[in-house]
Amino acid sequence: MRNVLFLCTANSARSILAEVILRDAAPGRFAAYSAGSTPRGVPNPLALQLLAAKGHVIDDLSSKSWEVFARGAPTMHAVITVCDNARGESCPIWPMNAAFGRPVQAHWGVPDPAGVTPDGTHVDGDMSSFETAYARLSDRVARMLALDEDAMTPREWGDALIAIGREAEGATGHG
Repeated sequence: MRNVLFLCTANSARSILAEVILRDAAPGRFAAYSAGSTPRGVPNPLALQLLAAKGHVIDDLSSKSWEVFARGAPTMHAVITVCDNARGESCPIWPMNAAFGRPVQAHWGVPDPAGVTPDGTHVDGDMSSFETAYARLSDRVARMLALDEDAMTPREWGDALIAIGREAEGATGHG
């Protein structure tokens, strides 16, 4: 089983969506986690509402700092940022740590469904924005699950995960 950590600044919407999508799509194959550099403290209510409406279990979800994973967490095989660079957000950088080895790093930018004003203030988005983020992340997770990671070297797998993010950028015009 491979461990995948999805990172975003607030860990309230995109990274939590990605965590749940992967967790439920590939149990036993991948363990999914999410965290943020400056967590909001609670998951976004619209993200939770959407996940519940799609049949996902949401009881165990929380908004947490990536530092939680720097203290005795499982070894991460991949760390994927899901912040949207086009919106000027500062995505967290996963530090290399001997305790974790060298996880594959990729970027799958998705616009913030909660919305961000020009001054960086988060505002509540609408459900259609969350639906769009969910669809984009579901597509990327499906592409990841189509890979035969056991037949690939870590570098090949990393390159494939990076390509998934780049292909998505070209298809949507966003990060």
